[in-house]
Amino acid sequence: MDTNIDFKNIWKQQTSNKPDMEELLGRLKKFKNENLRRLVITNLLLAATCTGIGFVWYRYQPELVTTKIGIVLVILAMVIFLLAYNKLFMVFYKIDSNQSNSEYLQSLYVVKNKQRFMQTTMLNIYFIMLFTGLVLYMYEYTSKMPFSSSAIAYITFLAWIGFNWFYLRPKTIKKQQAKLDGLIAKFEEINNQLKE
Repeated sequence: MDTNIDFKNIWKQQTSNKPDMEELLGRLKKFKNENLRRLVITNLLLAATCTGIGFVWYRYQPELVTTKIGIVLVILAMVIFLLAYNKLFMVFYKIDSNQSNSEYLQSLYVVKNKQRFMQTTMLNIYFIMLFTGLVLYMYEYTSKMPFSSSAIAYITFLAWIGFNWFYLRPKTIKKQQAKLDGLIAKFEEINNQLKE
């Protein structure tokens, strides 16, 4: 029985599962298109919401200054969020099929940094402004209700904000990061193989 096994030679002869470049580019294209579609939908929904809020202000002429400040804060929150979010458009738009692996990787790193900024700083600013604006907006109308009705309105509002902040937001962030991290890992693997 031969006990001199050449593990180094066996290791070199192994074929590793190299990622299929076409499949990877397909995943990148799908990721890009999903994000561009999400960007367009977010723009349309927030623009429609701002228009609706503006219409409510015009049509119902709130009496208290707190209501007007609340409306301005809500609209401002959406506008600021959209201005920051739309900076991702050019990043996604520039990703095309003529780039090298390292250029794809650099583009994905840029997306990751911008996405992290959106998911932390901008989302925090958005939620704080939205929360403050809605509390101020609701005051005029809830002050005219019986105490039990206004308490139910505020509890329902706080529950909805809490659900969005503590459940939907982390779940969405985790899902977005997992997709992006998966793509980055595959492109890093290809780049490392090309260097060898």
